[in-house]
Amino acid sequence: MSGSLATVEITGIAAGGDGVGRTEGMVVFAPRTAPGDVATVRLARSKRFARGELVSLEVPSPDRVTPPCPHYTEDRCGGCQLQHLSYEGQLRAKGMIIADALRRIGRRDVGDVSVEPSDAQWRYRRKLTLHLRRVGATWTAGLHPYDDPIAVFDLADCPITDERVLAIWGDLRHVFDLLPREPALRVAVRLLDAGAAVVVEGGAAWPYADRFFAAVSSIAELWWKPDHGRMRRLAARSSESQSGASFVQVNARVAARLEAHVLERARSYEPKRVIDAYAGAGGTAIPLAAAGATVVAIELDAEAVARFEDRLPAPSRAIVGRVEDHLEESLPADVVLLNPPRAGVDARVTSALQDLRKPPRAIIYVSCDPATLSRDLARMPRYRLTAVRAYDMFPQTAHVETVCELVPDSA
Repeated sequence: MSGSLATVEITGIAAGGDGVGRTEGMVVFAPRTAPGDVATVRLARSKRFARGELVSLEVPSPDRVTPPCPHYTEDRCGGCQLQHLSYEGQLRAKGMIIADALRRIGRRDVGDVSVEPSDAQWRYRRKLTLHLRRVGATWTAGLHPYDDPIAVFDLADCPITDERVLAIWGDLRHVFDLLPREPALRVAVRLLDAGAAVVVEGGAAWPYADRFFAAVSSIAELWWKPDHGRMRRLAARSSESQSGASFVQVNARVAARLEAHVLERARSYEPKRVIDAYAGAGGTAIPLAAAGATVVAIELDAEAVARFEDRLPAPSRAIVGRVEDHLEESLPADVVLLNPPRAGVDARVTSALQDLRKPPRAIIYVSCDPATLSRDLARMPRYRLTAVRAYDMFPQTAHVETVCELVPDSA
């Protein structure tokens, strides 16, 4: 980055983890800075804001710590964004990110948001996806630098990842030449209840898949998504699928606490009918149905639905499809659960809920992105935000999980 130098006081953290300050009336976003830093940064200006590259610290933030991972500093690893902050500082920063988004984008009057800490700050990740690059006979397996989305550095360790995952990655490195013969691939290792799944993305042909699977005894399942095809399971050591290609909770302990909270809040309304939108593997639909509610679970992943639909007692049922295609026909309901991917919900979902003649008694929205959460809440002004609870599912990163509880304004 070339540009002028400026001294900037960092006053906050942006959603992606960059520090935020101002110079000459312009907002500056500077990676690897912390609230309380006074830093010299090199500016790259655009019309509305500037990107800042940290050159030196004039006054370090009291929240600043030395990152323990060499990749974070030497390779500018983009996998983590907040290792240079104390854990208490990370939690405060994430609370600021959520509150700012709810006020600025969601137009909701909220106070400070506290974030419940993770049980583990390190070695919590049960899944690790690496980018593989091949030049001749040489393979590189790693992550992108935060300032270069094309480059890949070779990963020696990832201290937020479970050592069992890293051990499997060590086994895989010995058999990279049995992968599809492509210059670039994405490969994920996911811990399962028993063993682990490897998911390979890329390539048009894979003649050595059987040899690859046989060579790594630590793999329980092998999945492949070719460049122009569907994901499919190629091999398994057991006839029972563990759904290794479906969503895997990265931080299982925090996920369990969040799910328990969602269930407790849903049950507090004593609902007779619940719509569980983006139902995943049925973790909330099954216990709610078992407690006597009629649950309509909507989920796009047919494999995930197949694993839990038989456990829903009639008249509860599961629907395979997009929530926006099936929500209206499934309403009304006493409680609606929304747990969408990072992109948030489709506008048809918020429109359906906003325009209902008889609204649900509560909407419980679980989000992994404060910005899309806030956008969706702004689309539903008839619902009042009564509670916000946040969970630090991903320590050392800027990601955070938020649970919002909404009721109709007349309630």
